[in-house]
Amino acid sequence: MDRLRRFWQDLTPGALILLALVAAGLWAFGGLADMVEDKGQPGFDARLLLAFRHPADLARPLGPPALAEAMRDLSALGSTLTLTLVALAVAGWQWLAGRGRAAVLMLVAAGGGALVSTLAKIVIARPRPEVVPHLTFVDTASFPSGHSMMSAVVYLTLAVVLAHAETGKGQRMFALGLAILLTLGVGVSRVYLGVHWPTDVLAGWALGAAWALAVWLIVGLIDRR
Repeated sequence: MDRLRRFWQDLTPGALILLALVAAGLWAFGGLADMVEDKGQPGFDARLLLAFRHPADLARPLGPPALAEAMRDLSALGSTLTLTLVALAVAGWQWLAGRGRAAVLMLVAAGGGALVSTLAKIVIARPRPEVVPHLTFVDTASFPSGHSMMSAVVYLTLAVVLAHAETGKGQRMFALGLAILLTLGVGVSRVYLGVHWPTDVLAGWALGAAWALAVWLIVGLIDRR
């Protein structure tokens, strides 16, 4: 009881907001997981996938060929290789700069997030959508979107690391805004390419943001101790 009381005493208003956001993300993920497991396929999933394709030829995405290529490039920003390189580069830079805590934060967030994403895919085992042809290669389960989740984890954590290193409010807001835009772009690209249901992407965003914020909250509490 004493430890629990000290834990609540250590929570600042900012920490309470983070805790509420983590809970909201987990609640949203749980609701989406329950929807796809027990209540069948949501109707809007297929409609959104079809909305990105020509009705007469579902293999053709809307827009010029350059748009499809741009979406593949955007999707690659959420790939395992890209995010691993980003996490290692940021952690190495922080370590050399004498900010070991930030380096560990980056590695724990990325490594733990990847483990959580993999376990969720194995447990739920949702098949990939077959409503439209896939425009890029995939070989894992569909729920949650690993690209969407890990983009949220890595880019949001990177924004936190940059925010701690910079003193200007504008710089911190820019880092956070850029991280959010990258995360949203990666998720949208996965639906455009036809390799994920929209609910996969929503679940990935929710769980990834919750994980990144939870790591941020824990590190903040450790710092206060």
